[in-house]
Amino acid sequence: MRWVIAFAIGVVATTAGCTGSAAPPEPPPAVTVTITAPAPPPAATPTAATLPAATPNAGAPGTSWTMPDLVGSNLQDAQNAVQDLTDFEIAVITSHDSTGAGRQQVLDRNWKVCSQSVAPGTTITKGAKIDFGTVKLDEACR
Repeated sequence: MRWVIAFAIGVVATTAGCTGSAAPPEPPPAVTVTITAPAPPPAATPTAATLPAATPNAGAPGTSWTMPDLVGSNLQDAQNAVQDLTDFEIAVITSHDSTGAGRQQVLDRNWKVCSQSVAPGTTITKGAKIDFGTVKLDEACR
């Protein structure tokens, strides 16, 4: 069996010496790029720096804590505040869509806390279960 390999050769023709008028080349198209920055979160949403300070309760270190008021906080900041307070000793921190639509909080920074299952000021211990009711940042709590 023989294999034949063929190569294509291109020929470039020039107009040197040709008579007639050549049309001027067209200018390249203009390109416009617009960059839109994301909107900052609403001013009323507390940030991690403005969350209430929470301190461990008296007694054996690392066995109980006082639940802070996290309503109005960004969901991610609220979760971080509880984890920082308890050194990750709380067993379960969950969240749900307060609108009843059952949406998942995939990117926690896009949600704010409207309710918390453990009231502020309540003593929490290892194994406490905390659930935050949330809505998207641009929605009103229900």
